[in-house]
Amino acid sequence: MNNIDFGTAFKELTPSLLEALWTVVSLTLIAFSLALVIGMLIALGRLGKKQWLNRILVLFLELVRGTPLLVQLLYVYYVLPEIVSRVGAIWIPDYHVNFNAFTAGVIGLGINYGCYMSEVIRSSILAIDKGQMEAALALGYTQRQAMWHIVIPQSFRISIPPLGNYFIMMTKDTSLCAFITLGEIILTTQAYASQTFLTIESYTIAALVYLLMGIPLGQGVRLLERRLSRHANV
Repeated sequence: MNNIDFGTAFKELTPSLLEALWTVVSLTLIAFSLALVIGMLIALGRLGKKQWLNRILVLFLELVRGTPLLVQLLYVYYVLPEIVSRVGAIWIPDYHVNFNAFTAGVIGLGINYGCYMSEVIRSSILAIDKGQMEAALALGYTQRQAMWHIVIPQSFRISIPPLGNYFIMMTKDTSLCAFITLGEIILTTQAYASQTFLTIESYTIAALVYLLMGIPLGQGVRLLERRLSRHANV
């Protein structure tokens, strides 16, 4: 315990962690945007009348939700490029594709969270009174116009709080991208700790960085939820 030196660790590790923090923020924002798109498409597909599409989407959801996020990230980074390359080589000789760690992280996180968020979006749409759709159709809207202009905007207010929680979870789950060699907070911390042997100091600082990100985000989601509740009761 006498050899603990937080001062040195903080001074030397902080610049690298700031760069890694930017990677985490960029990764989270892009992956969450992708997850929203995937979640919306899956939710609308499951709400449609095509049973064959619904069965395919349910099977896809079960595959994604039945495997760990870490396994999916590893699969996207190491296996998916090989599959795409071999399929592409059927039409284009010597075709080869490769994902860098950031791209693999975006795809892996986006697909995983998109599947979970699809249930939030679907349930929020179902929570809207069917009379809203009937009234819109009576006013001359098509079913698609009624969905996008009447139902979905109202359902968005319902889905914001749980989607905010998923955003916080995704921010923390970016740490799993260390296993696919992405230079985020954990991998940066591991590299520094292995070089300096300041293990306690390094991982404590990394934990504090996640804590300093998580607490304001959590407070922001709760504040947004309270404001939406007040507007809903007006």
